[in-house]
Amino acid sequence: MALVVYRLGTFIPIPGIDAVAFAASFRTQSGGLLGLFNTFSGGAVERMAIFALNVMPYISASIIVQLVTPFYPAWEKLKKEDGEAGRRQLNQYTRYLTVGLAAFQALGIALGLQASPGLVARPGVFFIASTVATLTGGAMLLMWIGEQITARGVGNGISLLILAGIVAGLPQGAIQTWDLVRTGAMSNATMLVVVVGGAAFCAGIVFVELSQRRLAVHYPRRDGGRRATGGDRSFLPLKINPSGVIPPIFASSLLLLPATALGVVGQDTPDWLRATLAQLQHGRPLFVSIYGVLIVYFTFFYTPIVFNPQDTADNLRKHGGFLAGVRPGRATADRLEHVLMRITVIGAGYIAFVCLLPEILISAYGLPFYLGGSSLLIVVVVTIDLLSQVQSHLSAHQYAVLIRRTGLRRRPARDNSSTAATRAVP
Repeated sequence: MALVVYRLGTFIPIPGIDAVAFAASFRTQSGGLLGLFNTFSGGAVERMAIFALNVMPYISASIIVQLVTPFYPAWEKLKKEDGEAGRRQLNQYTRYLTVGLAAFQALGIALGLQASPGLVARPGVFFIASTVATLTGGAMLLMWIGEQITARGVGNGISLLILAGIVAGLPQGAIQTWDLVRTGAMSNATMLVVVVGGAAFCAGIVFVELSQRRLAVHYPRRDGGRRATGGDRSFLPLKINPSGVIPPIFASSLLLLPATALGVVGQDTPDWLRATLAQLQHGRPLFVSIYGVLIVYFTFFYTPIVFNPQDTADNLRKHGGFLAGVRPGRATADRLEHVLMRITVIGAGYIAFVCLLPEILISAYGLPFYLGGSSLLIVVVVTIDLLSQVQSHLSAHQYAVLIRRTGLRRRPARDNSSTAATRAVP
């Protein structure tokens, strides 16, 4: 139902705008970052709906909070020392910052719409205020929906909202591709290569996402009377891509901020800045280079947040575990950090390749935008995570039903004192 509400909101336009005129204007400039934004929002930007901002302000706020936390002692203390209460406080700061960023982006959109002739029925202060309030409220509602899905549903709510927006555009993209083949703009051989290549691309993403680097963990044998415990051996799995879809989403979110600032400045924007923004089109060298650098940076930045070597080493030492041939404590943390750095290099190259190669192919062959690498990566990774969590919930439910049917419940301990006393009496 939450996803249904989200999809309905992508079809409700903001008040005071000519939806038909805006759709016609959007088609002329949908090849750049605006097209990426429209894909993530499920077509809400193309219709200028109340959910046009989608969850991008929240993602941008999360980036800023995570970047500032290591350099701001008060927030660093909240993150490390205050535990769950500190994390809740940081989440509250993220929400406050989301409001500010959403209002800023909504203001840029309102000023940009008002500056374009024929798009707004009654330009003025009231239109700007209503647009800012509507778009900001829509972004905050989506943030709340995403948090509710995360807390009460299955999977990450923010990722599921982005996934729903991308999947909603697949039928239209398939129709556009078929029209290219029917009109002769794309040959049948090219169409076959696209389908087979897309399937192989998805299979490769699944293979890498499920790949792990396993480190052997040993637990010492402990003798306790007649029973011996421990002496077990297990594995510490390290994913090749521990950061998941966060790097391309973060990179896309940051690349949208200059376009928003350009809308706020309006007609006074210098020509060189407009020319630079025009180079941020799919397949252009500037877009590919900046996008790739941001993806690599956020991969290295976010991986230690997902998997902290020092915390993992401390947990292993507390439970008596150790890596083979490595002393517990600092040596274990250094070993984990060394392995994690090598894995991150592979993961960063993998994510950059997956996200940038389709962008170049789109520019060369004019394929529909929904085939972008970031879209494919998000769809595959979020689907894998969702299926794994669904299977975990189903397994837990099946065990609960089995225990309930077989009556394996905790029985109260019997009082054997009278029996023991009877046996002691001759």
